[in-house]
Amino acid sequence: VPQLGPQLPPRLTQQPWHLLYSTGRDGFSLRTLYRSGARPDSPALLLIRDTEAQTFGAFSASAIHSSSGFYGTGETFLFSFCPELKVFRWTGRNDFFMKGDVNLLMVGGGSGRFGLWLDGDLHHGGSQPCETFDNETLSHQEEFCVQDLELWGLA
Repeated sequence: VPQLGPQLPPRLTQQPWHLLYSTGRDGFSLRTLYRSGARPDSPALLLIRDTEAQTFGAFSASAIHSSSGFYGTGETFLFSFCPELKVFRWTGRNDFFMKGDVNLLMVGGGSGRFGLWLDGDLHHGGSQPCETFDNETLSHQEEFCVQDLELWGLA
């Protein structure tokens, strides 16, 4: 979280963050992650470590929640620590920031590809280059298994 501080919108850089959800503490469930989310107006930071020890995730200016359509703003971004921090910001080509239901959470999209997706039990996910962020694949492979996942929100 400290390394990502300078990448956040300026109004959030001095705000205290706290852990809202952790697979180690709360189990592997997208439904539980949604329930643990912060206030609707609170930003969210999703951190993932896969079984190959790669760390990556997404920032959203609004809480991560279940939705029938895409939501979010141009402040949303993807990031990877493979091996150093890389941030992938909104390209302006579409507004497919975030969308999720109990079976799937998606971040970024276009042409049938998602910048980041997670399944309903948070065990499997994937990452592909997408139009929203013009990102690289965040993990070493396009599909990955989740080892740890954390959701952080503003205190």
